[in-house]
Amino acid sequence: MAGSSFGTLFQITTWGESHGAGIGVVVDGCPAGLSLSSSDIQVFLNRRKPGQTSYSTMRKEADEVEILSGVFEGHTTGVPISMLVRNQDQRSHDYTQIKSCYRPGHADYTFDAKYGCRDYRGGGRSSGRETIGRVAGGAIASLLLKSLGIHVQAYTKAIGPYTIPEEEYDFSVLKKDPLCMPHLGYSEKAQAYLKTCMEQKDSAGGIIECQITGLPAGIGEPVFDKLDALLAQAVLSVGAVKGFEIGDGFAAAKAKGTENNDAFCIQNGQLAKQTNHSGGTLGGMSDGSTVCFRAAIKPTPSISSVQHTVNTFMEEVELSVKGRHDPIIVPRAVVVIESMAALTVADLLLRNMSATMDNLRRIYQ
Repeated sequence: MAGSSFGTLFQITTWGESHGAGIGVVVDGCPAGLSLSSSDIQVFLNRRKPGQTSYSTMRKEADEVEILSGVFEGHTTGVPISMLVRNQDQRSHDYTQIKSCYRPGHADYTFDAKYGCRDYRGGGRSSGRETIGRVAGGAIASLLLKSLGIHVQAYTKAIGPYTIPEEEYDFSVLKKDPLCMPHLGYSEKAQAYLKTCMEQKDSAGGIIECQITGLPAGIGEPVFDKLDALLAQAVLSVGAVKGFEIGDGFAAAKAKGTENNDAFCIQNGQLAKQTNHSGGTLGGMSDGSTVCFRAAIKPTPSISSVQHTVNTFMEEVELSVKGRHDPIIVPRAVVVIESMAALTVADLLLRNMSATMDNLRRIYQ
């Protein structure tokens, strides 16, 4: 299977299946000297860990990370960092009923079409547990960025019909809220909506927004490897994501040039923008303002409502998915989106070191 690696200089390779022995990641290209411990990684993994609220799967996994290489005496050594999270609470028998059925909204059919076989126990590589490797790698990227004054923050902007207006954000409540929404009032409405979905044996989707602050201008490549293009690739590679937009996104299509352009100005002696319709990028490179993008997350496809499908014998059948599944993916996916953004920016920062001779001279002279 190709395509399990992401990044050029700061690169991750994830491995493992949902019901295998474990999930892991190898992070290559992290500079030596970064302060790092398993507890640093665990903080991020705990944010996506299952079973923490009534809105996530009741699968009980500690998701405790083991760092196998690349760290010595509390610092990275410059060699590949290998990390492992062992699977402990698999209930593979929950999936025997779908061994010969193609679940709607899942990769069952496409895996069979491509490989001629599939791991039906929880989806194998297509399971949400694959994101453990992304989050563990993203934790290292986030720590690297934080040491440089760059911060990545994702949160739930919308669930179902409830969308928080930007002017009403209250980030002080994020750690308290089970849905990772920066507004308790909207969260209460969203929770009531989710309870209704659960009672109806259904699921819900939503929107995750992410802001990157402190990023200097000029990060990103002008043609194929644009900052916004690579962010889109990173975010859309997450299984549940069905849409991506940066800045005003699709709303820009309805605007006039006079409305969409961000006028430049001088603030505190520095070049700045009066608005940020572009979402912090111009020509594929960061412009020094806040990078802001959104990801549309689909409803969880594993639902207990009866659905019409086809089995491997080409017979039409009815299917009700059993087992332990999230009624909504969004809250646990917040840290996944955040991690993919951090990985993208960390990689482009390292690539930017070779952009000018002055950059090289600062390093080697």
